Amino acid sequence: MSFSPRILTAALGLSAALWAFSAQAADITGAGATFPYPIYAKWAEMYKAKTGVGLNYQSIGSGGGIKQIKAKTVDFGASDKPLTPEELAKDNLFQFPMVVGGVVPTVNVEGIKPGQLKLTGVLLADIYLGKIKKWNDGAIAALNPGVALPAKDIVPVSRSDGSGTTFIFTNYLSKVSPEWKGAVGNDASVKWPTGISMKGNEGVASSVKQTPNSIGYIEYAYVIQNKMTYVAMKNKDGGFVEPNDKSFGAAAAGADWVHAPGFYEILTDEPGKDSWPITGATFILMQKVQDKPETGKQVLEFFDWAYHSGAKSALELDYIPLPESVAKLVEGEWKSNIKDAAGKPVF
Repeated sequence: MSFSPRILTAALGLSAALWAFSAQAADITGAGATFPYPIYAKWAEMYKAKTGVGLNYQSIGSGGGIKQIKAKTVDFGASDKPLTPEELAKDNLFQFPMVVGGVVPTVNVEGIKPGQLKLTGVLLADIYLGKIKKWNDGAIAALNPGVALPAKDIVPVSRSDGSGTTFIFTNYLSKVSPEWKGAVGNDASVKWPTGISMKGNEGVASSVKQTPNSIGYIEYAYVIQNKMTYVAMKNKDGGFVEPNDKSFGAAAAGADWVHAPGFYEILTDEPGKDSWPITGATFILMQKVQDKPETGKQVLEFFDWAYHSGAKSALELDYIPLPESVAKLVEGEWKSNIKDAAGKPVF
């Protein structure tokens, strides 16, 4: 797929006048994941131009988004870590998926070009465990014959904030590395055995760019926007794949949203020769009982528009839109799950 840097730059670099709308125009408020920020920013710009309805979205990480929707300080929360049906029930929340994207290991190693370096999930886990310390380690070299690997210390970069990107990344590592699963585990925030930690996809991207011999994990749109060097990953079927809309789509193809309770679906380490192994959906969280029904309706109208009119811009930013059948399924669930205090559906 051809990628337009102009469009991505517009999405990521919206001016304060377009993005941080005034209180009068900001009819919708949301907070959470940095993973989908580029597409939410682009949709906000397009929807504002079409309807006059504004969106004020705080890109603060999935953990922050979950906290804010539980506290009812925003109209919706956004998280790349799906909440379990039990967690949703506890706080009377409803969640639904919006788009699918990929988490991508990126490196800053002199002479290495995008896609040239190959890694497996086990090697990636061992790097973040601190077991593999240098780029010319025999295990990396064996996988990359002919690639000039320096005898330099690897600097792993991770997220410091509660992050759905971290949840997806550590979920994948837990699936492919029993040692990682036992020592560190899978969550939106973990105790990193080694390296440095930064806030947000933006912080990790900036740190990797500025730190020689580093490796980090970030959402693909940030890789492209920052012109970073991504690695090729070995997937579940044994093939080495690069991150792009085709490999994200291949991983998402097996998602069974119909039978996923609470739309709880994780897309890491999916089968398929073309599947990117660190793929994930991003989710919206809303209160099931809307204290401000008209605002709840506006939120759902925005996401209804995004489902049906935002697919092209999502693809341009290398996100995978949900199939039309899934969008209709989600909208049917809105009617039975998101209501006003009297029990009337708001959408």
